Amino acid sequence: MTAHRPSSELKEAPLPGLFDMRVEVPHYTNHRDRLRDRLIRAGAQAVADYELLELVLFRAIPRRDVKALAKGLLARFGNFNHVIAAPMDQLLDMPGLGPAAARELKIVEAAAHRMAQAQMLNREIISSWDTLIAYCTTTMAHQAQEQFRILFLDRKNVLIADEVQQTGTVDHVPVYPREVARRALMLNASAVILVHNHPSGDPTPSDADITMTHRIHDALLALDITLHDHVIIGKGRHTSFRSDGIL
Repeated sequence: MTAHRPSSELKEAPLPGLFDMRVEVPHYTNHRDRLRDRLIRAGAQAVADYELLELVLFRAIPRRDVKALAKGLLARFGNFNHVIAAPMDQLLDMPGLGPAAARELKIVEAAAHRMAQAQMLNREIISSWDTLIAYCTTTMAHQAQEQFRILFLDRKNVLIADEVQQTGTVDHVPVYPREVARRALMLNASAVILVHNHPSGDPTPSDADITMTHRIHDALLALDITLHDHVIIGKGRHTSFRSDGIL
C-alpha cells in the first residue's frame, strides 16, 4: 500500500516554471515616474529640455524609451521652442516620431500660445512693451514661415484682439491694407500694432516691409485709426519701426 506524503511536502514541490514566472518591468517605467514626480515637486526649472520633451512624448509613445528621440529632436531643431514650433512635415521626417507624437507636440505649442495670449489681452500695451515683445517672440520667433498678425487696441491702448491675418512663405507674406482697415473698423479699434516675423532670424525691414507699412498707415489714417508701430520679430532680436524712425 502506497504511503501518503504529508501535505506540507506537497506544498514544497511546485511544478517547475508554473508558479515562479517573473514579469519584467521595462527599465524606463521607473524613470518616467521619477521624472513626473520631479516636475510636479520642483517645477519646470528642475527638468532639462530633453526631459520636458520626454514628458510630452510619454503620452503618445507609452511602450518605448524616448530619451534618445527627445535628444535627437533637440539636436535637429535646436531647443524646446523650435521643436514644438516645427512644421508637421518636418516633425514626421524624424525617425521614430509618428503622427500621434507629432500631434502631442503641436498641442503643447497651441497651449503655450494660448497662455501667452491670455496674459496680454485686456492689458494696456504701450506701458507693457517688454511683455508684448516677449509674447510676440514666444508666438512668432520660431515659425518656419512668415506670419503677419495685428494687435487691435481701444482708446486706452488696451489690447482687445490679437489676430493672425496672413501666413506666407519663408520670406514673404501678402498683406492687404484695406483688409487691415476693415477689420479694425469691425472691432471698433482706435489703434493698431503690426507684427510679423522673419524666419531668417534677421529683423531688418525690407523695402517691401517699409512700403507696406506706409500703405497701411495711410489706410488707417483716413479712418482716424492710429498705427502705433510695426514690429519685426527675429531670433533673439526685434526691430521697431517707431523706435528706428521709419514710422
